[in-house]
Amino acid sequence: MSAAAELTIVTPEHVHIRLEPAGLGSRFLAICIDSAIVQGVSMIILTSLSAFLPRGIAVAIGITLNFLLTWSWHIYFETQMQGRTPGKRMLRLRVIDARGLPVSLYQSLVRNITRVLDFAPLFYGVGAIASMISPSRRRLGDIIADTLVIRDTQPLAYKGQLAAERRYNSLRTPRVQRLIRHRISLQEREFLLALCLRADSMSAAARYDVMEEVAAKYRIELGLEDEPISGENLVRDLTAVLFNPVG
Repeated sequence: MSAAAELTIVTPEHVHIRLEPAGLGSRFLAICIDSAIVQGVSMIILTSLSAFLPRGIAVAIGITLNFLLTWSWHIYFETQMQGRTPGKRMLRLRVIDARGLPVSLYQSLVRNITRVLDFAPLFYGVGAIASMISPSRRRLGDIIADTLVIRDTQPLAYKGQLAAERRYNSLRTPRVQRLIRHRISLQEREFLLALCLRADSMSAAARYDVMEEVAAKYRIELGLEDEPISGENLVRDLTAVLFNPVG
C-alpha cells in the first residue's frame, strides 16, 4: 500500500489491479444523496397514502415502508448494480469485496446491518472515526464484511481506443448488457482491459490463441455461442461495453 492508501491486487492471470479507497468526504456526500432520495420517496408515498387512508394508518404504513426502503436500498444496489447506489454512482464510487470481487449478498447484509453501529452517536460518527483510523478508509461495516469502497475511475489509457471502436457493436443489447453487469467481476473487467491493451505487442499466433480462448469462455457465460464474429472482435466489443456502457 502506498502513502496515498492505494491498494494493489494481483489476479490469477497476473494482472495488477490498482484500487484507490474512497475518501471520507465523498462517501459522506454519497450517503447524504442516497438518504435524501430515500426520504423523498418516503414522503411521496406518505402523502399519497394520506389522501386515501386515515392519517394514523397512513403514518403507520409510511413508517414501515420507510424502514423497508432504507434497509433494502443499499442491499439492492450493492448486489444488483455493481456496488453502486445512485449516490455512489454520482460520486463515481463503488463497493467491492476486499479481494476486488463483486459484493456478495451476505457481505451486503453484514455491512448494512452494522451501519447501525457506524451511525452512532450522530450520523456516522463512529464510522467516520473508523474510516480515518483505517489505512484503507473502511468503516466498521466494511471491516466486518471485508468490503471496500473505492473510486471507480476509467483508465485514461483506454479512452483513445474506445473512440476507435468498431462502428457496430453487436453486444450493445439490453440482454447482453444486463448479463455483463451481473456476471463479470472487477478482476475480469481489468483482465479484459489489460488483454486488449497488450494485444498489439503479442505475436499473431499467441494473440489469436488467447483471444479465442477468452472469447470461448464468454460465449458460453453470456450465451453468445451464435454470435458470428471472431474471438478478438468479441473480446474487444465486450471490453468496450464494460468501459463505455453508454455507447
